[in-house]
Amino acid sequence: MLNNCAAIIQQYMENLDKYSIEQLRYKSEEDVWSIGQMYVHVIEVAKEYIGHIETCSKATREEPGGRTGDGMKAFTEKEWPNIRVKLDQPPNETRNPETKDEIIAGLEQVLVMLAYWTSRIEEVNPACKVRHGWFGWLNARDWFEMVGMHSRHHLRQKEILDEKLAETGIR
Repeated sequence: MLNNCAAIIQQYMENLDKYSIEQLRYKSEEDVWSIGQMYVHVIEVAKEYIGHIETCSKATREEPGGRTGDGMKAFTEKEWPNIRVKLDQPPNETRNPETKDEIIAGLEQVLVMLAYWTSRIEEVNPACKVRHGWFGWLNARDWFEMVGMHSRHHLRQKEILDEKLAETGIR
């Protein structure tokens, strides 16, 4: 499980090498994220999901609720649905990074957090859960897996943003 999540985060780090800060900050349209904003989003959501792992680990109340139909499908397929998710906040609310180093630091922090939980995840009571708005009640192991699923989901978006960036010729 860690290897999968860590490999995806590592892929993000390796992909980062090919971008200048100007390329990372480029927005093809006002209501579309830059590649840098997408990176910031992936990092923030990974930290949020890892926070839910910690919440599950500290919980004493067991939750009988389970996954939604979409949640069952996503976890069976080990993949986030291939649809564009419209967030409540506009794309401009996700900040553009100031430097590549801040993105690298965020990705490294996610890797450290994942490594910490990989050896502890099995100790967490699977009946202690936190609710995801779309996928239902998820336990610590589910939230760990969600880090990888969500990050992989945005690799699809990254391909589209890369195409838009290539059209500009920004170096």
